[in-house]
Amino acid sequence: MTASARHETRALLRAHLAAATGYRHLTRHCPICHRLLRLAMEPGQPALAGEDPARDESPAGT
Repeated sequence: MTASARHETRALLRAHLAAATGYRHLTRHCPICHRLLRLAMEPGQPALAGEDPARDESPAGT
């Protein structure tokens, strides 16, 4: 998961919790909280073999 996607997931979790606070919300029993929390805590995916994000794609000689 990219950093921006993880940031958005955490923002969704905060918004969900903020909306649910007045309704005696139980985080540990809420499937939405559980799923969003798992997504937010998911480690970043490793780069594929042979894939170098810093590699220059410009043609040699220019």
